[in-house]
Amino acid sequence: MLTFHNDNARTGLNPNEKILTTANVNSATFGKIGTLPVDGLVDAEPLYVGSLNVGGTIHNVLFVATEHDSVYAFDADTFALLWQKSVLGAGESPSDNRNCPQVTPEIGITSTPVIDLSAGPHGTIFVVAMSTNGSSYFQRLHALDLTTGAEIGTPTTIQATFPGSGANSSNGQVVFDPKQYKDRAALLLLNGVIYTTWASHCDRDPYTGWIMGYSESTLQPTGVLNITPNGTRGAIWMSGGGPAGDSSGNIYLLDGNGTFDTTLDANGFPVNGDYGNAFLKLSTGGTPPLKVADYFNMHDTVSESNADLDLGSGGAVVLVDLKDNANQTWHLAVGAGKDSKIYVVNRDNMGKFNSTTNNVHQEVTNAFPCTPGVAECVFSTPAFFNNSVYYGAVGDALKAFPFQNAKLVTPASSQSPTTFGYPGTTPSISANGTINPPTNGIVWAIEGCTGATTCTGTLHAYDATNLANELYNSNVASAGRDHFSTNGDCKFVTPMIANGKVYVGTATGIVVFGLRP
Repeated sequence: MLTFHNDNARTGLNPNEKILTTANVNSATFGKIGTLPVDGLVDAEPLYVGSLNVGGTIHNVLFVATEHDSVYAFDADTFALLWQKSVLGAGESPSDNRNCPQVTPEIGITSTPVIDLSAGPHGTIFVVAMSTNGSSYFQRLHALDLTTGAEIGTPTTIQATFPGSGANSSNGQVVFDPKQYKDRAALLLLNGVIYTTWASHCDRDPYTGWIMGYSESTLQPTGVLNITPNGTRGAIWMSGGGPAGDSSGNIYLLDGNGTFDTTLDANGFPVNGDYGNAFLKLSTGGTPPLKVADYFNMHDTVSESNADLDLGSGGAVVLVDLKDNANQTWHLAVGAGKDSKIYVVNRDNMGKFNSTTNNVHQEVTNAFPCTPGVAECVFSTPAFFNNSVYYGAVGDALKAFPFQNAKLVTPASSQSPTTFGYPGTTPSISANGTINPPTNGIVWAIEGCTGATTCTGTLHAYDATNLANELYNSNVASAGRDHFSTNGDCKFVTPMIANGKVYVGTATGIVVFGLRP
């Protein structure tokens, strides 16, 4: 499990889980088996490497990053601490919350790191960390040795400019101000480049939408793109989800409310290069090395942005190739945000912008019971398994939407008995295999709480073939056996499943679930 949601497509699927089954995941045989304390909030999804040689001994290793700017490596089976590394510079501390309660009380490592087993002498974990020395703020990209935590090379201080006259521009260049941003969305490693994307602190202006690439071998910049260079806002949140990548080296993401140029050039692109509230496809490796290759914006995108009903609250997932009834193959991606609709885009022709209609492969209306502008909708990344998309919207059950004829079928084929409050849930899925058919498909979801109040979180497990069949939840066992405390500031917790265990981030560490002795 080397990246957010298990793969660059962001499907959330671990298809190699041979220990946990629909028969043994129940309160009699499965439950909480340990806790791993750390020094700060865990907003990033934990990562996992099996059979790693650490100090001459083979370990299955769990990697955890914290908002206190620390990275931990634990033995995933014995829970022993293998190493701990602070990435703070001399005289520095994690950033304050920048007068925004979204990540609080401190901001350190927020985004899910990424691991490359072939980088460096023993494999490398890449993290982006925010810090301050009291007067200045810093964003840095670090490369740490998987077996020791030692820095590989010199961390890169993230700086950037981009041609434009938008927010925080000077002399025709938009300037990246590190104190105005946090690296919220997960890192993406694609073709040797680490891609990082940037969100604001709440809607504290000035800010714009940045995507930056760095060579994983040198940590030096390979390309930068601003998607609102002559406007404002358009940050990349995705509720902690990561930009998705496809096999052709393209990147897909959803950005937040911001400037969109409704005047288009001859090729249908915004004349000033402003793509607020868009479903974006970015090409890599060309000239320039990062650019918008295609996009989709709703016909009412400007009014949606003005009402804060943008797509940027949700994550994107790249789907496997699907065939319709005419045997035509479709390359699709899916995403949803705050407007209660699911958008399925054709990655070969996303639809761009039309002021009167939505030119998109499929638009699923009223997919969720939210009322845009009144009740929140999607603040999560869906999962994809066995030709179904699993969504956990705010105030809604976890739902499975199957594909038929290369389009989503509604209403949902099944849904959970549980309703999830804000921010909904980002499901993960474990199964044995992916085809013919897969067995023991289990959908895992975290039910948390809102605000800064410490409360009891809940881990749910559902039968992937029928979400109405709840296999387990952590409140069922007597005497609070499986209870764990969470915190509303860890909003977008994504469970990670590996080798018979489920790992859940909290405000103070990792809670581990597995088969009980």
